[in-house]
Amino acid sequence: MTSLSELTNVTRAPRKFRRVGRGTGCKRGKTSGRGEKGDGSRSGYRRRFGYEGGQVPLYRKLPIRGFTRGTFLKPTFSISLQTIEAFFEDGEVVNVETLRLKKLIPRRVPGGIKILADGTLTKKVSIEVHHFSKTAEEKLNDLGISFKKV
Repeated sequence: MTSLSELTNVTRAPRKFRRVGRGTGCKRGKTSGRGEKGDGSRSGYRRRFGYEGGQVPLYRKLPIRGFTRGTFLKPTFSISLQTIEAFFEDGEVVNVETLRLKKLIPRRVPGGIKILADGTLTKKVSIEVHHFSKTAEEKLNDLGISFKKV
């Protein structure tokens, strides 16, 4: 164990900043390292990413390759069996309207609702939604719970 008297200061001294634009007598005087004229010499100038001074930038020269389906995917909203167990009673119907009434899903769900197999479901409910995971379908079949795809 070390004592307080043996401790040494290991922090670096703060780096001294250079005062810019203080006349021609200093290293960064007159144009202050900005060159002469042009956008870069003006105040408020910020270089646009990928800008090459008017030359056609690299990202426009490169070919577009392949296809992505990401632009066409509609996001689905997932709900687990555990959530259904917590918010629904025996004999109730689980569908878009009832889920919206219980504030479990947003107002708009462009890709539909998907039931996931997380948790267990002991209540006898009937489920009418757009998608089911394979394990959720297996679980619901084993439990004898009625479900259908809308």
